[in-house]
Amino acid sequence: MRRYWRAALLCSALAFIIFYVFNEIARAEDGVRDAAAADGRGPARGRARAGGLTPNRCKDVSVSFWNPYWMLPTGVCAVNCFWESAFRHEAKTWSPASSSKEPSRRMHLAVVTCGQRLEETLTMLKSAILFSQKPLHFHIFAEDELHKKFNSTLEIWKKAFHQQFNHTIYPITFPDETAGIWKKLFKPCASQRLFLPLILKEVDSLLYVDTDILFLRPVDDIWAFLEDFNHTQIAGMAPEHEEPRIGWYNRFARHPYYGKTGINSGVMLMNMSRIRKKYFKNDMTNARLKWEDLLLPLFKKYKLNITWGDQDLLNIIFHQNPESLFIFPCQWNYRPDHCMYGSNCKAAEDEGIFVLHGNRGVYHDGKQPAFRAVYEAIKSYPFGNDPIRSLLHPLEKELQKTTNTYCGRIYQVFTRQLLKSLRTLQDKISRT
Repeated sequence: MRRYWRAALLCSALAFIIFYVFNEIARAEDGVRDAAAADGRGPARGRARAGGLTPNRCKDVSVSFWNPYWMLPTGVCAVNCFWESAFRHEAKTWSPASSSKEPSRRMHLAVVTCGQRLEETLTMLKSAILFSQKPLHFHIFAEDELHKKFNSTLEIWKKAFHQQFNHTIYPITFPDETAGIWKKLFKPCASQRLFLPLILKEVDSLLYVDTDILFLRPVDDIWAFLEDFNHTQIAGMAPEHEEPRIGWYNRFARHPYYGKTGINSGVMLMNMSRIRKKYFKNDMTNARLKWEDLLLPLFKKYKLNITWGDQDLLNIIFHQNPESLFIFPCQWNYRPDHCMYGSNCKAAEDEGIFVLHGNRGVYHDGKQPAFRAVYEAIKSYPFGNDPIRSLLHPLEKELQKTTNTYCGRIYQVFTRQLLKSLRTLQDKISRT
């Protein structure tokens, strides 16, 4: 008789365990659907699977042969990750950024401004407004004394450009306990970009640019690279150099750097949701670290070896996590180094410059007059005027005066794409 009672008790216990497991699975599934609804990715309970993929109930961490589920750090997985490990490869390809692309989605652009960079920053923003098709949201991090001028100028532009963009202005913000360290790194405020994923927590993807950037093609086109990221890539940048013989990192760097010649962070496209979720390989500990836990230890280790501040830190991070970086062609971050020693950006020769980067202050001195001519032409252009007559023709005259320089000898690369963008703008103005 006791044998039957024991069997009955064992069956009851097994039935309870099975019921509990399936109940937890159902709860986890509902939780994911509700979370998706809260993030704007679909209605709660009953949302269709994006592209037929299983939503990822586990945190988004790198999973590979060297980092299988059973070796992930404690706390990485949520409920039922053992159950879900059978679907991990399918789940890894699903993400909010890749599953629900909205054609009319607003593009987010960030810039950090300190000191005498107000006019330069406004000219950059003007170039973005002129050529972009979809609405823009500018996230401007600036010293307090610059806020009023930014607001007044941008409000005037909104009326002239029929509210095609909006903006938010933020104070310069660093973690309280280490603010003094980060403010002094390289240039004032430059390292602010490292903290954008932690400050703009509601922004899924973001294009960060330096103040000395000029868009000669719609922001929409570089934003579209987000669609080309594979499931491991979290950011996109261009190489620091195309020609190793004149490269800085491969000749002088005293720290690890990405690829053969390093990367330039003046134009940085970020899937910030992935950055916030990722656990990064590093050379300080065997454990992978999240972005907010990585920056300060990395700086402390390499502070005596870095020259270019936050850009060097990014090079170190992506040297150790190369699978996480998407590389732009050079015409998406075209700098004086691409022409001052002879042309070495073949893509720009063929298609023109898409994004101009006037680093080393070349918009404001006479060292690279071709770069300065483009800057002055865009800065001086009045909204609403015929862009061919008011911008392109004066620019072409100035560029023809620069043929005594290496960059000026190939001045057509500065106008080849710009002409197409200005014709589109001309058509847009004629329809209004």
